[in-house]
Amino acid sequence: MTTKTDRKSGKTAGPTDQAVVRALLGRQQRTYTSQAGIRLRNTPAPLYQTLVLAVLLSARIRADVAVAAANALFDAGMRDARSMARASWQQRVDALGEGGYRRYDERTATMLGRGAELLLQRYGGDLRRLRDEPDPKEALLDIPGIGPTGADIFLRAVQGVWPEFAPYVDRKVMDGARRLGLPTSAEKLGTLVTSREMPRLADGLVHAALDKPLADDVLAAASGA
Repeated sequence: MTTKTDRKSGKTAGPTDQAVVRALLGRQQRTYTSQAGIRLRNTPAPLYQTLVLAVLLSARIRADVAVAAANALFDAGMRDARSMARASWQQRVDALGEGGYRRYDERTATMLGRGAELLLQRYGGDLRRLRDEPDPKEALLDIPGIGPTGADIFLRAVQGVWPEFAPYVDRKVMDGARRLGLPTSAEKLGTLVTSREMPRLADGLVHAALDKPLADDVLAAASGA
């Protein structure tokens, strides 16, 4: 069993941070982007697809529904800003509905169309140009459908290919870390995994924040390791 010790009392205080992280990563085999079929690289199409996923995950809807809706949009050919802008509003609505994203389908279809047009006008559809902005996070907020939560989701996902943002830890990641007894600072969390694993750890911590039974299972597994 791998445990840590309380410095003041000398008593066993639970599993080590490393044991908790290993148990969590064992259950979070794939990031939300990979679940949506996105092979994330620093190239226009996968960066745009990650932005679309961030828009979908921002709504008050289950993550698996957002992922399914992203898959449906991409399967329908809307894989970059130009193809999203060229698609009709009804085509976007239909794809979102096919993915189960029915509660927000009409509003989201409008936002995706407007967002794609803005990206084409301002950056030629290439989010690498947004990366060159003085404040990329602030620039993200100009995109329809992207608020502070969506910007966090996007930067959390792309930190593996935009290393200047790593380790990226937002409020939801900190909630998961707190629930698992892990440090909540970006610097300390970043020492527990490699830079390549950081997006997966961040998604796992979000999952733990949203799913208490999962968090309990991780802690039990870490304690018994």
